[in-house]
Amino acid sequence: MSRAFSTITFTPAVRAAQERYGSRQRNSLFEEDPQQRNEITEQERAFIPDIDTFFMSSVGANGWPYVQHRGGPKGFLKILDDHTLGFADYAGNRQYISAGNLMHDDRVMLIVMDFARRRRLKIWGRARIIHAGDEPELLARLHMPAYRARVERGYIITVQALDFNCPQHITARFTEDEFAAMNTIKEPK
Repeated sequence: MSRAFSTITFTPAVRAAQERYGSRQRNSLFEEDPQQRNEITEQERAFIPDIDTFFMSSVGANGWPYVQHRGGPKGFLKILDDHTLGFADYAGNRQYISAGNLMHDDRVMLIVMDFARRRRLKIWGRARIIHAGDEPELLARLHMPAYRARVERGYIITVQALDFNCPQHITARFTEDEFAAMNTIKEPK
């Protein structure tokens, strides 16, 4: 058994590249790892609710990849169960590229970022769009009442693989609230 992400990503061409650049032996350990890492564990449950941004890729009918930033208040990416994530899709630029791409191919990848702690979670999944007229109870679970943006639809992602990976080249960045908390002078008691 191997990690789910290596089953998805280590195609023959990728293995050939790993061989050429000298990392094949090290990467083969992922293929021997008995932990599949295809379900949401306590590690992800501790990470995801604190996130306010991620990037989601999809693939168009013409084969071109598309990556879109998704943002909202902390906790807008919801864990629905051990294999499912969801988020409300708020009104935006109205191009609907991700939505259209999912009509062709339901595969997505999320790169979920915590810049302040220099952590990144990669999630491979299969996505579907839900609408209030079809699944109102599920869409209601994705809504964040304190966030004043109009929900147009929801995305439900069935997780296929997860992988936290190297923080080496992640530049630490902080929100205004994080920066203020770091610079608060505590009065001596």
